[in-house]
Amino acid sequence: MERFTDADWAAGVAEMTGILQRLATSRSMVTYSDLARAMHTVRLEAHDEAMNHMLLEVSRNEAEAGRGLLSVIVVHKLGDMEPGKGFFGLAKDMGLDTSDQTKCWINETKKVFAHWSNRKD
Repeated sequence: MERFTDADWAAGVAEMTGILQRLATSRSMVTYSDLARAMHTVRLEAHDEAMNHMLLEVSRNEAEAGRGLLSVIVVHKLGDMEPGKGFFGLAKDMGLDTSDQTKCWINETKKVFAHWSNRKD
C-alpha cells in the first residue's frame, strides 16, 4: 500500500500475523475493529482497504505454510458475524469450495484452530 513504507508494511504483516496466531491458539475470533485497535506498528481502520490487503497477505503466507487461511477468524461485528467478501474471494482463489460460504468458513476455522490450538511449542 502506497501510504506505508515497505518496512512499515512488513512490520504490520508480522504484527497482524502474531495477533491472529495467538487468538487462534485460544480458538478465539476477532472483529475487524478490534483487530485494528490491537495493531500498533501501523494504523489501520476496520473498513480500510489496507486492512483488507494486509489480511489477504497474512492468509496467503499462512496457507502457503500449510496452516490455513488465518484471516478466517476475523469477522464482522454485526450481522452475519462471518468474514468479509475478501476472505471468500481469497478462499475461492486458493481452490476452496465457496459455494456454501458458511460451510467454507466453518471448515477453514476448524483447520486453523486445529493447527494453532494443538501446537506444542
